Amino acid sequence: MRTFDLTPLYRSAVGFDRLATLLESAARTGEQGWPPYNIQSTGENQYRIEVAVAGFGPDELTLEVKENLLTVTGRKTANDDDAARTYLHRGLAERDFERRFQLADYVVVRSAELANGLLTVDLARELPEALKPRRIEIGTGKATLIEGKADKAA
Repeated sequence: MRTFDLTPLYRSAVGFDRLATLLESAARTGEQGWPPYNIQSTGENQYRIEVAVAGFGPDELTLEVKENLLTVTGRKTANDDDAARTYLHRGLAERDFERRFQLADYVVVRSAELANGLLTVDLARELPEALKPRRIEIGTGKATLIEGKADKAA
């Protein structure tokens, strides 16, 4: 695959370094494809990430959000039964992993659940009131009469 050098973007654009970093990370091909995952849109501002983590328990999984980066980490604990077992075929990958997801601004993790070997992470975009669209009433330009007490000169 062809790689692109984004160094000129860093030199000539101020404030776009995060965009260039995102482009570079998306272009990297060295990231492993395990564990497999799905990303769904479950509503207008709601999303769901499903990660296949068969063989991992809730105590072996860690979710962390830091600076718009969701990191799912799986660390397999040592199992004494593996030394006593003789495998003819071992197809279940029980190796440690770290999967990262770049979150857009104002996307927060709502919940996480582990069931049937699937880790489900629900996300929602929560825009602050200042960024939400608002309707502006259009005036007609007519002068309005404000009623009040008139001064009576004696």
